[in-house]
Amino acid sequence: MRELMATRVTGRPAVLPVTVLILLAVLAGCTSAPESDGAAPPARGRWQPAPGTDWQWQLSGRLDTAVDAPVYDIDGFDRDAAQVAGLHRKGRKVICYLSTGAWEEFRPDADDFPAAVLGRSNGWAGERWLDIRRTEVLEPLMETRIAMCAKKGFDAVEPDNMDGYRNRTGFPLTAAHQLRYNRLIARVAHRHGLAVGLKNDLPQIPQLVGDFDFAVNEQCAQYEECEELTPFVKAGKAVFHVEYELPVARFCGESRRLGLSSLLKKYELGVWREKCPAAA
Repeated sequence: MRELMATRVTGRPAVLPVTVLILLAVLAGCTSAPESDGAAPPARGRWQPAPGTDWQWQLSGRLDTAVDAPVYDIDGFDRDAAQVAGLHRKGRKVICYLSTGAWEEFRPDADDFPAAVLGRSNGWAGERWLDIRRTEVLEPLMETRIAMCAKKGFDAVEPDNMDGYRNRTGFPLTAAHQLRYNRLIARVAHRHGLAVGLKNDLPQIPQLVGDFDFAVNEQCAQYEECEELTPFVKAGKAVFHVEYELPVARFCGESRRLGLSSLLKKYELGVWREKCPAAA
């Protein structure tokens, strides 16, 4: 933005009428900037799902839009704008799944990532951790991906692999590096008018709950960690949670108590899901 230069006026200042002075004082009070805690304020019109909101998470197979859930979380690359619009016509909100902390060899932009930022495998075939310290390289790449989600009409982004600092990535990542990178991803999503979810990364929830609009978690019940997601629920933000290995009877009672949006899914994240039964 071009800076505006103020014109300096010499000589005795003009005396303004009392009514004008009062008006200027009122306007000055109205335009004073509020104190900020550093968290991104919720933008008007940006979606923020409430605790307990039901959802469907489908990242593989033919997209089934008939599941009775108000929120769908689907792959950002594999699904097109027409499919997003079709879900919107059914009254669904739609989350764009992206990997922001790991490289995937099967994505159309894979060759845009320099070899220097590719680390060890994250345990999934064809995927490697990214050196999230290299924000000058990764920010424009992730901005392009998130802009793609916005262009397709998604309401939100689910950035995956956001806890590299807790894994053997091949890079000396620290918690401070992760905080910086996760906040960067949240800012980019918000710049494009999209809500954004914090994926896993439980230890940093107290620092990041103000930057993210909801949370996505895998297996907190299996590892007895679900209480750590409470700050999101207390902030009025949904926690979309899945288990893979526990029957619903083992986690649904606790999920209801904590206000989580819980499902049982298979690891391939196809159409099938089992939601928690309604409380008796």
